[in-house]
Amino acid sequence: MANKKDKPLISMKNIGKIYDMGSSTYTALENVNLSINKGEYVAIVGPSGAGKSTLMNILGCLDIASTGEYFLDGLNTKCSDNKLSEIRNKKIGFIFQNYNLLPKLNIIENVELPLFYQGMSGKKVREKSMQALEKVGLLKHIKHKPPELSGGQKQRVAIARALVTEPQILLADEPTGALDSKTGKEVLQMMKGLNEEGNTIIMITHDMEIASEAYRIVTVKDGRITSDSNSPSKIREVIR
Repeated sequence: MANKKDKPLISMKNIGKIYDMGSSTYTALENVNLSINKGEYVAIVGPSGAGKSTLMNILGCLDIASTGEYFLDGLNTKCSDNKLSEIRNKKIGFIFQNYNLLPKLNIIENVELPLFYQGMSGKKVREKSMQALEKVGLLKHIKHKPPELSGGQKQRVAIARALVTEPQILLADEPTGALDSKTGKEVLQMMKGLNEEGNTIIMITHDMEIASEAYRIVTVKDGRITSDSNSPSKIREVIR
């Protein structure tokens, strides 16, 4: 965990998000304050419509807040679209519920894509992609295409793609939502291992049981953070 004297990796102050609906407005987030340190494993949990997806989009630099300030690793994210895209590509690795893999590319080509977006080329792209796939146990499948893989294998490819740029944050949106319970537990175990290696993980979920796999649970309801505490299951682990 980060030293208390260190600046937080994520610092949100009075974040609000208001959508213009034409003749009216809709407030998706209101007065959100959130700090996350390097190396934390945080679950953001809440029911459908609570605002957690809007919060995820702002955390992931896919959108900007209407009000308030969001600093990511000391960088102000209220900036131009090009600068925001640069921050997103360098700082964040995404893991989506539906994997977001390109079906016509084999898995190593899918993993290589973020490196090409960063302007990397040559042998280093292939080497880093092979290392990421080795970490998730898929080196034997590098020539397979996504339709030839199981759901669990697809999610491991997605994790490798998220890891390949060595981002400061892994942002996982319902990472087990499309998986059966056994495979979902395997993916969660993998994410726990990545956190133990020092990766900062933020997981978005509607399922409190899934959220309890994290070390900290932030609950969102009606566009506000209603609680922020250590996971009860992790407290029990420490007590044992």
